[in-house]
Amino acid sequence: MTMPETSAVSATSTSTGPVGGAGAEVLRPHAEDAFADELAALAAADDRPRPPRWRLSPWAVATYLLGGTLPDGTVVTPKYVGPRRIVEVAVTTLATDRALLLLGVPGTAKTWVSEHLAAAVSGDSTLLVQGTAGTPEEAIRYGWDYARLLAHGPSRDALVAGPVMRAMAEGMTARVEELTRIPADVQDSLITILSEKTLPIPELGQEVQAVRGFNVIATANDRDRGINDLSSALRRRFNTVVLPLPASAEAEVEIVSRRVDQIGRSLDLPGGLEGIAEIRRVVTVFRELRDGVTADGRTKLKSPSGTLSTAEAISVVTNGLALAAHFGDGVLRPGDVASGILGAVVRDPAADRVIWQEYVETVVRERDGWKDFYRACREAGV
Repeated sequence: MTMPETSAVSATSTSTGPVGGAGAEVLRPHAEDAFADELAALAAADDRPRPPRWRLSPWAVATYLLGGTLPDGTVVTPKYVGPRRIVEVAVTTLATDRALLLLGVPGTAKTWVSEHLAAAVSGDSTLLVQGTAGTPEEAIRYGWDYARLLAHGPSRDALVAGPVMRAMAEGMTARVEELTRIPADVQDSLITILSEKTLPIPELGQEVQAVRGFNVIATANDRDRGINDLSSALRRRFNTVVLPLPASAEAEVEIVSRRVDQIGRSLDLPGGLEGIAEIRRVVTVFRELRDGVTADGRTKLKSPSGTLSTAEAISVVTNGLALAAHFGDGVLRPGDVASGILGAVVRDPAADRVIWQEYVETVVRERDGWKDFYRACREAGV
């Protein structure tokens, strides 16, 4: 599977960047900076054909996401844990003239995968449009430097290129996150860009034509409230790849463990792998409530209103590690994760609290080896 909007798996901590002073540690480095060594090793070992302006061949891009060992012994860490074919289809799409839409419920690593794809293909994951209910058309097309516009009138010097326009001009990969959060009329400004590979600038009587290497990766989900459905005309411009939830508990435990370990090291927290028993417990709770049945299939359960995604499991465990580090003995224990699970499950204070109480009393209380977790849940305010 994946990783949320962090279900992904990685292995670096901090890097340096231009903002915050020379040598300042970056809390969350871009993928191309965090994994620069892996990308360089892949480029050196990559002797396969590369599409125009790609930093790596499609094979090397897939290896970067899925992990592997290069001929020189370099270990490429997996960024995505899931079916190989999903990654291959996504990479192949970017090698054509079709845009890529990563679709899935929240927490299936859509943003994570899009960032790493852009980093591997173009060496730059920062050409980003963040979709919100207030995203204007200018964010996708272009804006204006109003001081120059008022002083000299419309000109190319007064025009401020957006991320998509820059990607078109430079043959790069642009990213549009949460496409379905963007108002429908703004979404449709992508249609001409994706179909004609052209961005008109009517104020100047000019246009920007995309050079080879340009493409767009968009992410979307249809689970959250407040979404705007894609028009059929826009949807036809994308190849859609659906990112699934982890297929098994073991896969999800691996994802959570790896990602928590990376985040923990960047925050100087205890190693997440030392708390594997609690990680497994969090994943079990989330999967059972998400699926509406216990792992053994014997007890039907009511599912709460939240998604209980892998990303939320990572957040619960990371917060638990922080509690263990700063207010405990550094070892992740049931009391460190119980309150986080309560917060993730109970989104609707009325309905979800009843569901959680039933789960704790009928499942947690009776499960062998879970007495300490049951007590922690009770203390957390079940």
